[in-house]
Amino acid sequence: MTTLYNLLMIKVEIILSILKLFNLKIRKFVNERKSVIQILEKEIDKNEKYIWIHVASLGEYEQGLPVFEHIKSLYKDHKIVLSFFSSSGYNARKNNPISDITVYLPIDTNKNVNKFLNMIKPEMALFVKYEFWPNFLKSLNKRGIPTYLISGVFRENHWFFKFYGFWMRKVLRSFTHFFVQNNSSKQMLSKFNINNCSVMGDSRYDRVMELLNQNNEVKYLKDFKKNKICIVAGSTWKQDDDLIVEFINSNLSSNTCWVIAPHQINLQYIKELQNKIKLNSILLSELNFDNFENINLIIVDSVGILTKLYSYADISYVGGGMGKSGLHNTLEPAVYKIPVIVGPNFENFPEVSELINLGGIISVNNNQSFKIKIIELIKSIEQRNKMGKINLEYIKNNLGASEKVISYLIEKK
Repeated sequence: MTTLYNLLMIKVEIILSILKLFNLKIRKFVNERKSVIQILEKEIDKNEKYIWIHVASLGEYEQGLPVFEHIKSLYKDHKIVLSFFSSSGYNARKNNPISDITVYLPIDTNKNVNKFLNMIKPEMALFVKYEFWPNFLKSLNKRGIPTYLISGVFRENHWFFKFYGFWMRKVLRSFTHFFVQNNSSKQMLSKFNINNCSVMGDSRYDRVMELLNQNNEVKYLKDFKKNKICIVAGSTWKQDDDLIVEFINSNLSSNTCWVIAPHQINLQYIKELQNKIKLNSILLSELNFDNFENINLIIVDSVGILTKLYSYADISYVGGGMGKSGLHNTLEPAVYKIPVIVGPNFENFPEVSELINLGGIISVNNNQSFKIKIIELIKSIEQRNKMGKINLEYIKNNLGASEKVISYLIEKK
């Protein structure tokens, strides 16, 4: 299976090199990774010691950030190389307070892996949540480099726990230690005699609490909101937008205002969305000191500010749950002590199930249920306050995951 995987990775590189001639997005993907070794050759100082942190995208970066901050403080004599797999994550956080060098992750071929690790020579490697790249992991293990998984989640339906995933279970043994989010993940690993594992909880709780202390100002948004009830819909997909647009167009109200932040910033899609909405609207990039009068809806056409936008909300809607794309982070709005509405598809998010049971999150499954619930929230400040208090208390009760990781690393240092 390892041989087949390596052949597949080589084939992927060849196919991408051909497809890039016809597709701008693929061309960008390939070219971005071509420059990784050049960047490292320029930036790596052979006299320095390095720690390598890898995340898939922005969500994993935010999830691991509290741990990264502790590591940066604990290992002051090391520099940090941060790698992303996705372009959206890289572009949003290529300038960040954690890393000394930020790059894309090269495709997982033996050749790329050896070049990458030979350049960095990391003394420690950390991966977040779901990142399992066989050649990178095996090479790190072969080189004797301590390798950790942070905020890992393992479920029985993961393919590498099926009979055909035996080779991937061998790869998992490359990790020095697993820090997992829950006991069920630990038990799942233990079934296959992988016992170098401890339950840390979810560092997202630590991360979102930090949002309360950041500068959350978004220019002109306070003037736009005024005394209206502000509903922020974050990381929305088409199914979410269709739900929201139908409600807005049939329930025009002067005492509410809306901010919609689509998950993907596609200007053509944003314009089409804007044209469907009867409310006077504007793009966030167009908002200035004299043009928010009579505007009741903003469509966000930039990335990286959603957590700040939630701080202006009285009610939040988190996208991804109306379709199959995957629900986005509900803790980001919840920490601002506001109610959260989501779609019906949240089965892989235990915190959402728990908060629905507690009464801090509402799940809707169609236009009618969305209409009923959001009108209830608009009309009742008491209900909004009650749900918001539940959400914040839940987050406070789940803090401390980052310290568990750092305590372990201090013992091993």
